[in-house]
Amino acid sequence: MGRPPQFPVEDKLRIVLSVLSGEMTIVEAARRNQTSEQSIGRWKQQFLEGGKAGLAEGGRVVDNPRERALQEQIDELTSALGEAHVELRVWKKSAEYRLAPSRTSR
Repeated sequence: MGRPPQFPVEDKLRIVLSVLSGEMTIVEAARRNQTSEQSIGRWKQQFLEGGKAGLAEGGRVVDNPRERALQEQIDELTSALGEAHVELRVWKKSAEYRLAPSRTSR
């Protein structure tokens, strides 16, 4: 027995949405698309979990550990850049004050 055919993401999405909208049952979708009910049920569950995670994270899904680490690094660097910007402004103001002509030199 060979491996079942791979379905493109677009096809899986179309099938899952037709099941969720009530256009057809999982059994009908499996029969029409020549796949198992278990596959369609798994696709449906994956779709719903992905949507749930997207809503919980404010639209950002970060399940990949590498992506999570990179996002933490971005946040850390953004914070450091903000602090450096504030320090630079303080130094500039301090330098302007020290280099300004004194009132007694007139």
